[in-house]
Amino acid sequence: MTREWDARTYDRVADPMTRWGAAVLDRLPLRGEERVLDAGCGSGRVTELLAERLPRGRVVALDGSSQMVAAARERLAPFGDRVEYVVADLLQPLPIEPVDAILSTATFHWVLDHRTLFRNLATVLRPGGRLVAQCGGRGNIARLNAVLAELGYPSEGVHHFADPVDEEARLRSAGFTDVRCWLQDEPTVIEPPELMASYLRTVCLGPHLATLAPAEHDAFIAEVQRRMAKPELDYVRLNIDATRG
Repeated sequence: MTREWDARTYDRVADPMTRWGAAVLDRLPLRGEERVLDAGCGSGRVTELLAERLPRGRVVALDGSSQMVAAARERLAPFGDRVEYVVADLLQPLPIEPVDAILSTATFHWVLDHRTLFRNLATVLRPGGRLVAQCGGRGNIARLNAVLAELGYPSEGVHHFADPVDEEARLRSAGFTDVRCWLQDEPTVIEPPELMASYLRTVCLGPHLATLAPAEHDAFIAEVQRRMAKPELDYVRLNIDATRG
């Protein structure tokens, strides 16, 4: 969660994550006065939708990337002091006051230790509070990862695409009840090729590009695109619904 991002470009290309995030938000029941943590707020596009549903409440916009939090702060400025901004690692104790609910979209797969993740979230979630989340799950971007493996860049240690049965067990161990996790296929076409290149650079390939000299980035992305069978990412989303016991 300490990876830095190109938040401006991410904000521009993150239509798929925003679309999925809006659907995840629809699963979170809100009265409008709660204090809600967005765990992995990114550039704030989904956080904005959340804040609109809390006219008498507060949002904690938390991300491990200071650039993402800066972009979220700019986007969410109209909400004034109803939004609190925090740069923090989800694998460390979270420096926030207790919240009534937690929302998270497109974040948890970047966190490799989900046992610690869920314990940290449970610590700041009030008893009876809901955790509603979505991230990459088992089988996510399998074709892209196969291409990267061909190029000598295996996906081990880059992200954690969890199995729903294993995830449910981790959540219960962390103190959650009424746990339900399930997978959802979301194949996503990204066109034209220039947009796919920008998307891969910003969203998918950051950890791999970090191992290369900047002058090599364009050629690496072009080779990945060349080896992809079609301009589609085989996304598989892991949905999480749970209640703090």
